[in-house]
Amino acid sequence: MANRGATRRRRRAATASAARPPPSRAPQQTGSRKRKAAEVEGGAGSSSSPGPAAAAASGTGHAEGPLLLAKRPRRPLARRSLVHYLKGRALGNEDHPGLTGLEGDLRNYGVLRLPELLRERQLALGPLNKVFASQWLNARQVVCGTKCNTLFVVDVQTGKITRIPLMQDRGTGQTHTQPTCGIHAIQLNPSKTLLATGGENPNSLAVYQLPTLDPVCLGDRNGHRDWIFAIAWMSDTVVVSGSRDGTVALWQVDPDICSGNIPWHNNSEIPRYSHIHPRDMEAIPRATTNPGNRKVRALAFSGKNQELGAVSLDGYFHLWKARSSLSRLLSLRLPYCRENVCLTYCDELSLYAVGSQSHVSFLDPRQHQQNIRPLCSREGGTGVRSLSFYQHIITVGTGHGSLLFYDIRAQKFLEERASASPDSFLVRTGRKLKLTCGRGWLNQDELWVNYFGGTEEFPNALYTHCYNWPEMKLFVGGGPLLSGLHGNYAGLWS
Repeated sequence: MANRGATRRRRRAATASAARPPPSRAPQQTGSRKRKAAEVEGGAGSSSSPGPAAAAASGTGHAEGPLLLAKRPRRPLARRSLVHYLKGRALGNEDHPGLTGLEGDLRNYGVLRLPELLRERQLALGPLNKVFASQWLNARQVVCGTKCNTLFVVDVQTGKITRIPLMQDRGTGQTHTQPTCGIHAIQLNPSKTLLATGGENPNSLAVYQLPTLDPVCLGDRNGHRDWIFAIAWMSDTVVVSGSRDGTVALWQVDPDICSGNIPWHNNSEIPRYSHIHPRDMEAIPRATTNPGNRKVRALAFSGKNQELGAVSLDGYFHLWKARSSLSRLLSLRLPYCRENVCLTYCDELSLYAVGSQSHVSFLDPRQHQQNIRPLCSREGGTGVRSLSFYQHIITVGTGHGSLLFYDIRAQKFLEERASASPDSFLVRTGRKLKLTCGRGWLNQDELWVNYFGGTEEFPNALYTHCYNWPEMKLFVGGGPLLSGLHGNYAGLWS
């Protein structure tokens, strides 16, 4: 029985072998399956005719024998944690896959929470009088201008102060105006390669090269006849200045200066600079209510709309179309007309903010009816002295030595938060979040003794403040509000 079963199996095998077609000859292949897979993938990419894999995928050919498909390359995993994001940012990485939303959320959260976390460290400025203007140069240096007409750089880590020589008008070195007006404006161009401020004559516009602070040019020819109060850059080489004489001037800086094609020093290694004149000048229109007070107090430029906004002390807001020249679009009467001394612009909201004696007014020139109500800042009746926008938060520096923070979207001030016990969460108290600055330095001279000797302290007006958002720092500068008093305040909030 066993022999008979074996015979049957041999007959079946022979019959199946005879029915199978003869195999086609193929070249002998050697190597591993991984090498064969690589050859299949390489052949599909380098040949113009479809290979077996392409034919099988398209359905137009027949694969012969088992087909070895290449393994799919593994995609790098997107690291979405906060730790990896902060580490990459510290190393200077700009591309963070999948972190666009996280970065935006972090920024929004930081804008709302940073003010309540800030702590003050005062900076000693010696006998300098009232800081009127300031801008960050880098992570540790701030350039400032004072009422005593001093331009200096302060290192916020060491407190070291470096004075910058002011440019002089062409001709005699006589004093052109009162020495007490000072430097009221400092602005950096978009690429942070040039700095514009006032000269030794505060009627003139001075431009310096960054980061060396070498002098570039001085606008002292056919320019302003009174002090420069405001400066705004329209591009890397076009800057606008506003003066107390009621004019706005547009200046063009030679593009070769920015590219380094002009020699900076003469044979004696003394920096030299050119003397320029304005490319265009526009006068503020006279108002019927206060025609003698057209002084330009503040400027703000909208890069998105290519428009320049200005505030004059007669209580008007003016708007120009800013190209190679200035073309006035409109003039609006401000709702609050007393002491309009500061102006800022928010690109994200297309909104101007004007600071007055007791209010901040919001203007959208494209809407006849303003939808955002003014905010009231009654800090002892001392007025709003400095403004800045960042996203939807506006920072208000008052004349009473305090900083306030207003949320445009919620249309309310940020509030203090406190906890009832160490183990409980922070909750809003309903009180405005207010940062009160230190006493600074006050010169107790004869004027102070005779007129204010009985007053123990004077709050400082915060004439300027500027953020360094990558470092989460805020620089604040100012001094006593009364014009006859001599003193200063400078503080780093971090």
